[in-house]
Amino acid sequence: MADQQMSRTGSVSRKTNETSVTVSVNIDGTGVSKISTGVGFFDHMLDHLSRHSLIDMDIHADGDLHVDDHHTVEDVGIVIGQALSKALGDRRGITRYASIDLAMDETMTKAAVDVSGRPFLVWNATFSAPKIGTFDTELVREFFQALAQHAGITLHIQNIYGANNHHIAETCFKAVARALRSATEIDPRQAGRVPSTKGTLV
Repeated sequence: MADQQMSRTGSVSRKTNETSVTVSVNIDGTGVSKISTGVGFFDHMLDHLSRHSLIDMDIHADGDLHVDDHHTVEDVGIVIGQALSKALGDRRGITRYASIDLAMDETMTKAAVDVSGRPFLVWNATFSAPKIGTFDTELVREFFQALAQHAGITLHIQNIYGANNHHIAETCFKAVARALRSATEIDPRQAGRVPSTKGTLV
């Protein structure tokens, strides 16, 4: 079991005419991150994603920020998802399902995940302003769409209530992090089995 856990790492690089992104993850880490995307608020959110999932993340992105942040945020989501999928392998022995209600001050957000190999996002969160500082709030959904699609996870995110847009975004990232932490943990009662009656998740 320990050998399986030690091997759950993944590194992926992706280069297009719009971005160059490199990501390394260690699912069985301690939440240590080294993040540089050129988008300050996004870096802050990714730090939360790493810290609260306990997944070590090394993320570097150079993007066409002179256009806007969209390509960088979306492509980072793609590559994190690919790295997580690579690290999970055939997903043998994982807990697979998890959900959490996460509170932060006046805000409550729920995240539920199925690390199933089947990508799907259900997004039920709205923002009262188009920007948090200089960051486009619509990019929060774009990030999670890319992450879910390329990690091969079913992800449901619902902001139940909240007033502060920074808090709403932050609880989305923290809730997803905590759900991922639980769902990707090795379940000793699985005895190394794939958690599916089909015998495969990929």
